[in-house]
Amino acid sequence: MIKLRTARLRVTGIAALATCGLVLAACGSSSSSSSSATSTAAAATTSAPATSSTTAATATTGSAVKIGSATSHGHTYLTGASGRSVYLWVADTSDKSNCSGACAQAWPPVTTTGNPTAGSGVSAADLGTTTRSDGTKQVTYKGHPLYYFVGDKSAGSTSGEGSDGFGAKWWLVAPSGTAITSGGSSSGGSSGGSSSGGSWG
Repeated sequence: MIKLRTARLRVTGIAALATCGLVLAACGSSSSSSSSATSTAAAATTSAPATSSTTAATATTGSAVKIGSATSHGHTYLTGASGRSVYLWVADTSDKSNCSGACAQAWPPVTTTGNPTAGSGVSAADLGTTTRSDGTKQVTYKGHPLYYFVGDKSAGSTSGEGSDGFGAKWWLVAPSGTAITSGGSSSGGSSGGSSSGGSWG
């Protein structure tokens, strides 16, 4: 009888020890997983700001337009992204753009989200921006809002020179900030008006 009772106590003790062992193992594993998850979350939080600030910096610098210059037939004129010719519109008053809607589709404004930068032959002091009615920033030079022309398909194309589209003249801009009115392309004005300028030269 005593032997049977002792045997039962031993079996119960072993079972209790095994159960405790399992509980402790589970707790340790849970703690380890929780600790690992916390470490991973902390690492992610730490690295997130660096990634986002890098992206923001790239966006700001990458969207700042560079205004340069090119020369064709003895005329030096301003250029924007990818060497595209830029124009001023005589109908603009002060540094405010009067070109919107269909006009802005034919003559897209030169916009920027960063400060415009000056390329070779361009005065950085003459570069600025003006806020358009839609809130975008348009690049100005010597107070003139700048535009591209949809008819110019590549760098060096000046088919908008001398156009009178939308009721006023469009001219290429010299590095001095003045309009180049001494000649225009005979193909100018194919969008929004006809050209009265002659050919370069």
